[in-house]
Amino acid sequence: MTPERNYDTCAERNAGMNVLSMRWEDLLFAHWRVEPGTVEANLPGGFEVDTYDGAAWLGVVPFVMRNIRPRGTPRCLGLDFAELNLRTYVRVGGERGVYFFSLDADDILGVTGARLGYDLPYYRAKTDVDTGDGEIRFGSSRRDPRAPSAEFDATYSPKGEGFVADEGSLAEFLTERYAFFVASGDGVVRGEISHPRWRLYDADAEFRTNTLFDANGFGKPDGDPHLLYGEGIDVTASVPRRMSSV
Repeated sequence: MTPERNYDTCAERNAGMNVLSMRWEDLLFAHWRVEPGTVEANLPGGFEVDTYDGAAWLGVVPFVMRNIRPRGTPRCLGLDFAELNLRTYVRVGGERGVYFFSLDADDILGVTGARLGYDLPYYRAKTDVDTGDGEIRFGSSRRDPRAPSAEFDATYSPKGEGFVADEGSLAEFLTERYAFFVASGDGVVRGEISHPRWRLYDADAEFRTNTLFDANGFGKPDGDPHLLYGEGIDVTASVPRRMSSV
């Protein structure tokens, strides 16, 4: 499978439009293979499931966001908070990107800003992140009346040698994404991000609690997840734009 987009070129093209800077650290990309129809039934109109090897993918992604601030301002003015999201991959108007079913974060300013600025489905949650002995323990408990409760508790860690995903690989399909789409009113909003290509590791993970699937209208997927760990990476984000048509 050959990617339809040169992601490095896309990232460079987007850089001049970006208004927010941040750093993402200690990411777990945990993805379950599911039937495309399972995801399609939960997407807004005009959104098409993006598949790899004939399958759709549901991803649970916990990580820490640091130094979130207007681009060009000092890091000391930024916000730090942990985030947990449930996502999949879509095409809208022929363009590829991420679709978020939910994003949970332990920061009222961050949640409010993301909802107002990007129309993303962010929810308040109490999070607890502990790093030590090469492992990350990540806990999240949603505390937001706008959505069903969701609980998550897991420990994960990288293993082996780091690598950059090969073009056309599943790892690239799941991680090298530079746009996201949000259904907003009677249209679609598109946001763009820029960052270097991920340095990834295979990962181990123990999931003690995970009710994100139930909270978003899915049954628990069958089989074991595909696990990757992402090193820390500097990211910039653009002003969202409304797509003219889908």
